[in-house]
Amino acid sequence: MANILIVDDSPIDQKELSSILEKNGHSVMRADNGESGVKMARSEKPDLILMDVVMPGLNGFQATRQISKAVETAHIPIILVSSKDQETDRQWGLRQGAKSYMVKPVKDKELLSEIAALL
Repeated sequence: MANILIVDDSPIDQKELSSILEKNGHSVMRADNGESGVKMARSEKPDLILMDVVMPGLNGFQATRQISKAVETAHIPIILVSSKDQETDRQWGLRQGAKSYMVKPVKDKELLSEIAALL
């Protein structure tokens, strides 16, 4: 299956997303903030990234923009996974280069379906 990078500052959200992915055969890497997420995207080249939006320092929108605009990582699909559920947030996230936007808490089947559609 896929090698997926989770970028989220919440250990609880990381654990929940990891659990969904691992029990469905995916391997998981984790980053605790946007800066680490960008670095891991460059070094590890995951198949897909699940990116939180609200994080200290480099937020998910900024990290998504850096990853999607860099030649070496532009091919990696990013799904923004956030508690921010406004349409303006979704639109802004997609404009930064994300391929999808999901609101927490995500449902297992919806997340897996979205990942399958992007891989």
